[in-house]
Amino acid sequence: MRLMRDWRVSALPVVEGEGRVVGVVSEADLLHKEEFRDGDPDRYTQLRRIKDMAKAGALTAGELMTSPAITVGPDATLAQAARIMARSRVKRLPVTDGLGVLQGVVSRADLLKVFLRDDDEIAEEVRREVVSYLFPAPASVVRVEVHDGVVTLAGRIRDTSLVPVAARLVRAVEGVVDVDFDVSPHQEFGAPAEPDSASGAGRP
Repeated sequence: MRLMRDWRVSALPVVEGEGRVVGVVSEADLLHKEEFRDGDPDRYTQLRRIKDMAKAGALTAGELMTSPAITVGPDATLAQAARIMARSRVKRLPVTDGLGVLQGVVSRADLLKVFLRDDDEIAEEVRREVVSYLFPAPASVVRVEVHDGVVTLAGRIRDTSLVPVAARLVRAVEGVVDVDFDVSPHQEFGAPAEPDSASGAGRP
């Protein structure tokens, strides 16, 4: 509890040997000790909550921890880490290497920091990683605008069938909140003149 207080965290990884993660002690685990501190529960409660009772009587981190620990690898994307947290209903994930050795801890706050990313930085990555590959000039002329994390791709493109692909790739860029399109076919290639056919296709 002192470590949690001093480091202002809600959970701690438990390690053994050379730092291999074997479990996690959280505030929820510690609450069981407080819950049953002032009295003995009835027999029904004891049988129904055997694991909680065991945690209430724990003296060491090994006895108290939740095991096995839910972890994530250092190469996992932020989206993957977020999905693991959501599905497992945890607030923090130990980051471990291939041998299970602790490398660090990622928290919800760490994941949410991507939404504070600068708009200009997001726009530059979208141009470099998405537009330059899917809509290269001079075949296509695409402008990238970003406001509060919302990306808009505007201009003329050779192949409007790539819009759904572009939408998925842009949304995968860290910090992107949403993506919209204001594009039309590049008539140089004989595409039918349908100025509204691709407009608004940013949410396929």
